[in-house]
Amino acid sequence: MSMAPLYLALLHYPVYNKHGEVVTTAVTNMDIHDIARTGRTYGVRRFYIVTPVDELRALAAKIVDHWETGHGATYNETRREALALVALTEDLERTIVDVERDAGTVPQLIVTSARMRDPTLSYRELRHMVREGTHPLLMLFGTGWGLTESTLARADYSLPAITGTDTYNHLSVRSAAAITLDRVCGTREEEARP
Repeated sequence: MSMAPLYLALLHYPVYNKHGEVVTTAVTNMDIHDIARTGRTYGVRRFYIVTPVDELRALAAKIVDHWETGHGATYNETRREALALVALTEDLERTIVDVERDAGTVPQLIVTSARMRDPTLSYRELRHMVREGTHPLLMLFGTGWGLTESTLARADYSLPAITGTDTYNHLSVRSAAAITLDRVCGTREEEARP
């Protein structure tokens, strides 16, 4: 299936902590693995880990290297294939430049947030943009307590918050990325019928 170039970025800065302060969060092994695997499953072109901290980028590079060229590359070939999507950048600006270099034009920014109150784009509309469009799309996910207001304000589009059946609303970013990608890129039941 042909689709618009879709990129993901997991921002570790600037994000909020539980007190509403702007912080840098730690890079986690599980986020790298799980979002890369989900991205590979749904046709994402590249998955960016975005952090200004040199040591955290080095840690992420070591994790990726283990699965691309180290023992993990022969131990689990499918994980190597998924982790080949991972790129490391210092900030959102460099991420946008890298996407532009790869896709040939500046991407449209799409943000996600558990706090989103006034979405500008439905999942169905984004699904159509991905399936019918050619313009690159960069979807931003935040760690900690989510993307800052300044990052949300930069976006071309914002998606509705993912809500469950209760007032509790604190999905892991890995789960939110998987749900979002399935809603946008997954095969719907009506499409799967013979």
